[in-house]
Amino acid sequence: MAKRDYYEVLGVGKGATDKELKKSYRKLAIKYHPDKNPDDKGAEAKFKEAAEAYEVLNNPDKRARYDQYGHAGLEGGGFGGGFGGGGMNMDDIFSQFGDIFGSAFGGGFGGSRGGRRRSRGSNLRVRVKLTLDEIANGVEKKIKVKRLINAEGVTHKTCTHCNGSGQTVQIVNTPLGRMQTSSTCPACNGAGRIIDNRPAGSDANGMIHKDDTVSIKIPAGVEDGMQLSVSGKGNYAPLDGIAGDLIVLIEEIPHESLKRDGKNLHHDLFISYPDAVLGANPEIQTLSSKVKIKLEPGIQSGKLLRLRGKGLPSVESYGTGDLLIHVNVWTPQSLDKDQRKFFEANRDESNFNPDPDKNDKSFFDRVKEMFQ
Repeated sequence: MAKRDYYEVLGVGKGATDKELKKSYRKLAIKYHPDKNPDDKGAEAKFKEAAEAYEVLNNPDKRARYDQYGHAGLEGGGFGGGFGGGGMNMDDIFSQFGDIFGSAFGGGFGGSRGGRRRSRGSNLRVRVKLTLDEIANGVEKKIKVKRLINAEGVTHKTCTHCNGSGQTVQIVNTPLGRMQTSSTCPACNGAGRIIDNRPAGSDANGMIHKDDTVSIKIPAGVEDGMQLSVSGKGNYAPLDGIAGDLIVLIEEIPHESLKRDGKNLHHDLFISYPDAVLGANPEIQTLSSKVKIKLEPGIQSGKLLRLRGKGLPSVESYGTGDLLIHVNVWTPQSLDKDQRKFFEANRDESNFNPDPDKNDKSFFDRVKEMFQ
């Protein structure tokens, strides 16, 4: 079943602010919360759908990719939101977004539906260079990154300030009577635990940097400057928190003979004057192989030829582009004596005089023809 539009899921427009997104998500999550809808699979599915939509639209990088490429820009080759691939369960949703619900469920909307919450690690960014061949077919890259992880041997203990609840409770006397309020524990920042044993070489939170190799599947058709996200491959957060994402910036390596324009590729073909007059069958290098093309006798400089389907695939799976060949007739810059005599003798021949109305279309007509 095709996924619904994320803006439709949350009931907001594409120009929705962060505040509007949060408000809409909170309303839906409370409505379909499992505690309010026990054993209701339909409500659980809507709860997860709303969380997935909010997870993407609340992230500037993911929202930008979604706005430009739709679901394909997030899911192609394994890139997607934290929930898109089904890799996060209900507790993950509670722990990641529980703090925006306050006391809607007795102050207990945090990790594992208790008062504690898990923090989220920061994102990492890497730049990946790709050739046009790799972009055309998609590729899997192994990237070395230095990630922040929990040091081996680090241990934690229950926070004595909040007794592991992650929250502190305060009784306040008001004109309306005594009221109870809860807030995030300042000692453990809502985690419910604090560090007990910190291994040598680790930071104050018991974290160390470690080299890691991450396998990245890059879908076909990506473009220079596009950012993709690998969920959970960024830095970890202290106290077994949720790992951030690995943001992959695509950098396209220029091709020696092909230039890219979206899905289409362009090639400048230079031919000699005799080949233009007599016709020829030059060989053209495409991304996959070499192909011979036929040049009719009398072909004009500026002629556009199209090889359909020899361009690049769309990252959204909307077909494949074409290879456009620009014919350029090369005029010799130096002639020997006999060559000069030949051209001087034929300078005034009517067959050598330009006649664009008879022989060829205008530049604008040729461009218009390409897009019909």
